Amino acid sequence: MSAHGGGAAAATAEPEVAQPRLDLLRRFIQGDLAELRVVIVLGVIWVIFYVQEDRFLSSVNLTNLMLQATAVGLVAVGVTLVLLLGEIDLSVGAVSGLCSAIMAVLVEKEGWSPYLAIAAGVLAGTAIGLFQGSVWTRFGIPSFVVTLAGLLAWPGAQLEVLGETGTVNMTDSKVIGLTGTFYSDAVGWIFALLAIVGFAAFTLLGRQRRVSQGLAAPPLGTLVLRIVLVAAAVLLAIWVFNDDRGLPLAVLILIGFVVFFYYVTSRTTFGRHIYAVGGNAEAARRAGIKVNRVRVIVFMIASSMAAIGGIMAASRLLAVNQSSGAGDFLLLAIAAPVIAGTSLFGGRGSVWHALLGAIVIQSISNGMDLLGLESSVKFMVTGAVLLAAVVVDAIARRQRQAAGRI
Repeated sequence: MSAHGGGAAAATAEPEVAQPRLDLLRRFIQGDLAELRVVIVLGVIWVIFYVQEDRFLSSVNLTNLMLQATAVGLVAVGVTLVLLLGEIDLSVGAVSGLCSAIMAVLVEKEGWSPYLAIAAGVLAGTAIGLFQGSVWTRFGIPSFVVTLAGLLAWPGAQLEVLGETGTVNMTDSKVIGLTGTFYSDAVGWIFALLAIVGFAAFTLLGRQRRVSQGLAAPPLGTLVLRIVLVAAAVLLAIWVFNDDRGLPLAVLILIGFVVFFYYVTSRTTFGRHIYAVGGNAEAARRAGIKVNRVRVIVFMIASSMAAIGGIMAASRLLAVNQSSGAGDFLLLAIAAPVIAGTSLFGGRGSVWHALLGAIVIQSISNGMDLLGLESSVKFMVTGAVLLAAVVVDAIARRQRQAAGRI
């Protein structure tokens, strides 16, 4: 009798054990665990390139990879906000080139202070975002059409700003130092400690606040595991940087903007309005949200981040020319957050996707460069990865619809 009862207990206990696993699989398929998917994909990419070329995982190459990802990542932060609205900005590459040209000319030809020149470049981007966002919301023209016009027009303005030479070489130490400054090992470890403590406090206090308000909160064990994994990643990254030249200032700038806009989108009223407008603009309007104002501000942020990304690219390449912001720059900036899980349909995603996606997309580019593959192959592979990410997003959206979640 007892044996039979024990068997029944085991039979009833089995689904309870399996249920969390099934729920985890469901969330993975429906896109709730996009970061985990990206980390797995990134690990596979790194293993593949390491097998083909062992220099790929050297500290020198990984540091260079992060420096290369900085400009794309910064632009991708702004693109992520636009995607959260369910819109697209095709002008960010052209805006980055124009604003970097403005900065370069003011510093190298007009003798401006580098700080004022950088501010002028960023403000030019803000003004462009205000103009494009206002045209879009005022006249009801689709955003991709407005920004497509910018994609065509701003490179012309860039050529006009650069003048007859078409190239401005960067010699100012302050501008070059944006990507050429590396901090000592001690500074790197101090930053690691502060980052880990800050993340742990932010995570645990957020859970405590939800519990105190009677809201659902993730299990404490899950959060502790997340903190441990993040701590391991931060410590490993600092070890890699210190094994090369030290912690790059450019990486700190990128992470700083990601953390700031993550806070804005996840902890402020404006951030909640972005998700609300992207999820259902009409419902947001009926709820009293000023939809057009949110849209214009987001486009202003996106163009400002494009300007900052262009300035960082000029710092790393030591020059601004007519090809700055052109080529695959726009593709990479849009592909980065999409590859990492930000939905093209709006209302779903995270600013962290800009960072993760930029690392993924730059890892592919960097690895193919080490293998000496032709540009044609790089474009095709990058396009295939973007298409795969969009297909995954569409499948996840269909799964959520089938489950009645949206």
